[in-house]
Amino acid sequence: MLNPHQLVGNTNLNSAQIVFLVNRPFVHGHQNTTTSQAILSRPYNSFQRKHKQLQICFINPAANIKAIASATTEEEAEEAKEAEKAKEAEKAIKVKAVVTVQPTVGGFFKNLGIDRGLDDIQDLLGKTLQLELVCADLDPGTGQEKETIKGFAQKKGKEEKGKKRGIKYETTFEVPIDFGKVGAILVQNEHHKEMYVEDIVLDGFPYGPVHVVCNSWIHSKFDNPQKRVFFTTKSYLPWETPSGLWRLRKEELETLRGNGEGERKSFERIYDYDVYNDVGDPDKSWDLRRPVLGGKDRPYPRRCRTGRPPCESDPLSEKRSKRFYVPRDECFSEIKQLTFSAKTLRSVLHTLAPSLGTVMVDKNLGFPYFTAIDSLFSEGVDLPPIGNEGFLRTILPRVVKAITDTGGDVLRFETPEAFNRDKFFWFRDEEFARQTLAGLNPYSIRLITEWPLKSKLDPEIYGPQESGITTEMINQEIGGIMTIDEAMKKKKLFILDYHDLLLPFVKRVRQIKGTTLYGSRTIFFLNPDGTLRPLAIELTRPPMDDKPQWKQVFTPCSWHSTGVWLWRIAKTHVLAHDSGYHQLVSHWLRTHCVTEPYVIATNRQLSVMHPIYRLLHPHFRYTIEINALAREALINAEGTIETCFAPGKYAGEVSSVAYDVEWRFDLQALPADLISRGMAVEDPEAPHGLKLTIEDYPFANDGLLLWDAIKEWVSNYVNHYYPDPSQVESDEELQAWWTEIRTKGHEDKKDEPWWPVLKTSKDLIEIITTIVWVTSGHHAAVNFGQYTYAGYFPNRPTIARTNMPTEDPSEEDWKRFMKKPETALLQCFPSKLQAIRVMAVLDILSNHSPDEEYLGETMEQSWADDPIIKAAFERFNERLKMIEGIIDERNENTQFKNRNGAGTLPYELLKPFSPPGVTGKGVPYSISI
Repeated sequence: MLNPHQLVGNTNLNSAQIVFLVNRPFVHGHQNTTTSQAILSRPYNSFQRKHKQLQICFINPAANIKAIASATTEEEAEEAKEAEKAKEAEKAIKVKAVVTVQPTVGGFFKNLGIDRGLDDIQDLLGKTLQLELVCADLDPGTGQEKETIKGFAQKKGKEEKGKKRGIKYETTFEVPIDFGKVGAILVQNEHHKEMYVEDIVLDGFPYGPVHVVCNSWIHSKFDNPQKRVFFTTKSYLPWETPSGLWRLRKEELETLRGNGEGERKSFERIYDYDVYNDVGDPDKSWDLRRPVLGGKDRPYPRRCRTGRPPCESDPLSEKRSKRFYVPRDECFSEIKQLTFSAKTLRSVLHTLAPSLGTVMVDKNLGFPYFTAIDSLFSEGVDLPPIGNEGFLRTILPRVVKAITDTGGDVLRFETPEAFNRDKFFWFRDEEFARQTLAGLNPYSIRLITEWPLKSKLDPEIYGPQESGITTEMINQEIGGIMTIDEAMKKKKLFILDYHDLLLPFVKRVRQIKGTTLYGSRTIFFLNPDGTLRPLAIELTRPPMDDKPQWKQVFTPCSWHSTGVWLWRIAKTHVLAHDSGYHQLVSHWLRTHCVTEPYVIATNRQLSVMHPIYRLLHPHFRYTIEINALAREALINAEGTIETCFAPGKYAGEVSSVAYDVEWRFDLQALPADLISRGMAVEDPEAPHGLKLTIEDYPFANDGLLLWDAIKEWVSNYVNHYYPDPSQVESDEELQAWWTEIRTKGHEDKKDEPWWPVLKTSKDLIEIITTIVWVTSGHHAAVNFGQYTYAGYFPNRPTIARTNMPTEDPSEEDWKRFMKKPETALLQCFPSKLQAIRVMAVLDILSNHSPDEEYLGETMEQSWADDPIIKAAFERFNERLKMIEGIIDERNENTQFKNRNGAGTLPYELLKPFSPPGVTGKGVPYSISI
C-alpha cells in the first residue's frame, strides 16, 4: 500500500479526503459505477511540479469502495530498475579504461578540422570505441552470463613525450562491487575506418590494474557488425576457463576458422589452408603457368587460403591480385611498416627491379672485368627517375645515393664485411670449405658413411649410378696423411651432395636461355687442425639430346694452369647449386614455408587464452605476411628466385622434391639434424649431450648453446602450466592443434611414421622447442648473413650461365678458354642485371629494422603478469646475454680456426642481439623478413 500523506495549506480541499501519491497512470478496480468517482486525480501545485512522475489521488471514505488495485506497468518496472541502479551506483567502483591506438600513416588522426569527416564527428561526439566489460564468471543466482557494462571511450590526445607513440582514448565505468573480475572486453569500432588498438588498461579495481593486450586491427562496424573480443592476460587451459568466458572462447575460435567459402576480404581474420597454386600467372601468359605445389604429385606444406577465383586459362591456378590476402592481425601495423624491412623489400621487388631492366637493355650482359664488379661498391649504377624525387633514397638509404651534380639517383652498394676484411676471400679454397661450417648454408654438409658413392636414381633414365670420384683419386689427394679406408673409419670425409636432387632437372633447366645445370658432388677432408680441405668436385649431365651421360671430376691440387682454372669454374657451379639449395630449401622451405601451417593451426585451434598460444605467438609475428610477399614477387613466376637462381623456373619444383625426400619434422630439432647428417653422435657425457664430429663447427657450437637455452625456457613454461604430464593428452585444444598441423598443414606427409606423438609434457616440450628453434635460431643462421657473405657475388654466385669448358667443347670455344680463362669464369657468373637485382634483395633481407624484436629480449605481458613465468623468462634473458659473451670469446680464440684467422670473418650469426642494420648477427623471435 502507498502511505497516505497529510495535506497542509489548501483550504479548498475536503478535509475528509485521504491523499495518496501514486505513479501515473493509476489503475483502479471497483464493483459499481459510483466508485469511479471515489478516486480522483488532481494537480497539486509546487509539490507535483517537483515530482512530475507522481499523481495526487484523493479518496472519499464515504464512497463504496470494495478494492483498490495498482497494476505495475513496464514504465514502473523500468523506473524501479533505475532506482535500484542508482542505489547500486552508490556502492559501485569507478574504473578508468585507457585505450592506446596507433595512428595510421597520413590517416585520420589529425587536428580538429572540417576535413576530418564522419569519423571525426564520432570522435567529437565521444563515440569512437564502444567498450563492454565482460565478467569472468556466470551470475551465481541465474547461472547465466552477467550483463556487460558498456561505455564509449573518448579521444584524449597523444601519448606523453618520451613514452611509446600512440593516441589515448579513455572512459570511466561504474562497476558494481559484486560484478566480479573482468575476464574480457568487447570492442566495437564506430569509425568508418579500421583502427590499430595496442592495448586496454583498466585501473581502479581493488585487486590492481587489468591489462588487455590487443595489438590488433579493429574493423569498422560498417564492414562487420560483429564485436571483437579481447581477453585479459591471464592464461587458462580449456578446462580452467572461467564459466563466463567459455562461450566467448569457443565462438572466437569458430570465427577465426571461417567456413572455408568465398573470397577473403582484407579486414577479415580467417585462417584456412590451401595449396601453392598462385605463384604462376597463366592468364597473363601461358609461359607463366606453374604447377600446383601441394598434393600427391608435388608434396608441399600448405599456405593460408585466400579464396580467389580460378584463372580462366588454367582452372587449377588461382587468380593473382595486387595484394594477397593475409589475416588482418598478421599484417604489419602501419607504424611498423615505415621502418620494417618488408616495406622496403616490397618497394625493391615491385619498383627497383623493373627499373633496372630499363637501364640494362641487354639482360644477359655480364661483367667484362673483375674491376667492373668492384665498381658496384665505388661508382654504382645510374638509375632512371622513379616516383617522386628522392623516393628510392628514402626507402633504400643504404644503397641509393644522390648524384650531386645531376640530382639523380645512383645504386651504389655498401662493401660487404667479408670483402672488406679480405678482398680475395672468395678465391681461396680454404674459405670455400670453411663456409660450409661457418657460412650462409651450414645445413648441407654431411659425413660420408658409404663408399664408393652411388646414385639412387634410375640408371635407365639418368645413366650409370657409380660416381666418377674413385678411391685412387682420394688417396692421391690425402695419401700423405692416411688412406681412404682410414679416413672413413676416423670420420674424416664429408660431402656437399646435390647430385640426385638436381640431376632430374638438368635437361629442362638447360632449355632456359642463359643458364645451365649439373648434378654435383663435392668431397672435403677434415685436416688435423679441424679445418676442411676440398678434395674433388664431380659434375654430371644425364643422357640428353642423343648424347650419353657426361661426368667429370675436378681437383684443386693441379700444378698446371688449365687444371687450376677448370677447378675454379667447377667451384662456381657448385656454389651456384649451394646458393640455390640454401635459398629454396635451407631458407624458404625449412623456415618460412613449413612454419605457415603452424601459424594457421595455432590461430584455428588454440584460444588466445591458451598458454601455449601465448608462448608461440611472438614466434609467428608477420610470417604469413612476409610469405605472402614472397608469393607476390620473390618466388613467383619470373620473380627474383626464378630469374636469378640456378633452377630457374623449376625452383618451386626443386623445393617440392626436397620436401618430399628430405623434410621430416622430427629432424628439424638441431640435435636431431646434426645426428642425421653424421655431424654429431649422442654422448651423455658431452656438452649438450652430443659429441660433434667436427669439434670446431661454429654453427653447431653456437646453435647448441641457443637450443639448450630455448629448451630450458620452454620446459619451465610448459611444466608450470602442465604440472601433471598426463594433462597434455586431455587438452582438447592442444590435441586438435597438433592433429591439424599433421593432417592439414602438412597433409601430404600426414601418414609418415616419424611424426612425434603428443601425450606428455615431455613430448610437448620437444615439439615446441623445435618450432621455436626453426623460427628463431635456424632462420637467423640462414638469413641475416646473406649480404655479408653473398653481397660480393663471386663468393656465392646464384646461377651458373655456361657449361664447363670441357663438356663437348667446339674447337673455337676451347681456344677462347685457353687464351683467356678469366673471361670464361666471368661469363659463368650471373649477368650484371641478375647480380645487382640479387644484391639489392639480399641487402634488405639481411637488415634488422630499428624495432626488431629479438629472442628473449622483450617479455610478453601475459608472461610478466605471472610471477613464475616472469622469473623463468628473466633467467632465459640472462642466459642469452651469457651466450653473447661466450660467442665473443670463441671468436677471439685462435684455436678455433674456422672462426678466427687473418681476414677471417668471425661467426656471429647466432649472437642473440643486434643493433639495427646489416650486422651479420641477431636472432629475432620470428620469421618476419
